[in-house]
Amino acid sequence: MSAGAGSTAVVIPALNEALRIRPVVERTLRHCPWVIVVDDGSHDGTAECIADLPVTVLRHPRRRGKGAALRTGFAAALAGGATGVLTLDGDGQHDPDDLPRLLRAAQRHPRHIIIGARLRHRAQAPLHRRLANAFGDWGVAWAAGYRIADTQSGQRYYPAEVVAMTDVPGEDFVYETQLLISASRRLGIRAVSIPVETRYCDEQGRRFRRSHFRPLRDLYRITSHVVGQVLAHGRVWHEYRQARANPPRVDTGV
Repeated sequence: MSAGAGSTAVVIPALNEALRIRPVVERTLRHCPWVIVVDDGSHDGTAECIADLPVTVLRHPRRRGKGAALRTGFAAALAGGATGVLTLDGDGQHDPDDLPRLLRAAQRHPRHIIIGARLRHRAQAPLHRRLANAFGDWGVAWAAGYRIADTQSGQRYYPAEVVAMTDVPGEDFVYETQLLISASRRLGIRAVSIPVETRYCDEQGRRFRRSHFRPLRDLYRITSHVVGQVLAHGRVWHEYRQARANPPRVDTGV
């Protein structure tokens, strides 16, 4: 379903999320009536779990990666007249109850990307995830020209002009990284982060499934991609100094 022009759509990429996708979508619908789920070639009946809910379900016949799933969802949102797009993952690690806070932050910071940054109780996250996130933040800052809190979070709000960008390189998790870089370099749009909880268990204390993000594999892909962006932009050390001189913007408002 489309909520019509001037609305915000929620795009949820999903791969084999039959266990969690229904509660994620149901909780999302409490806050946003326009939800687009992109089933990226699941083989566990993910799409069937939400077939009776008032959402748009788009399916890839085979796995194409998170970047492709987001592109598919973004295209559907733009075709429906969305002026902004919220994203969150289908595995439950993002709390849909944070979505109104992202929307309020978007109103306070027009023409910005809003990131749900996992800054609260971050020490509870596994050490390898904390190190991977810190390293990713460091590299992306260099390429984007400013520092960003939690560049690897997939819970975001994007203005329509960001998701409408064409020729954004990068696949899988690299695509989300490149969106931050391209929005800054091509559109002059930067990111503001709002603190959210780090979730690794559901309300019953059951741990979520292992993330599709693989720190060694995906950080190598992201890092090699970012290095290429830095070198292509030129003035490497000047850009590094500029990035370090621009601290992350964090909005702690409600």
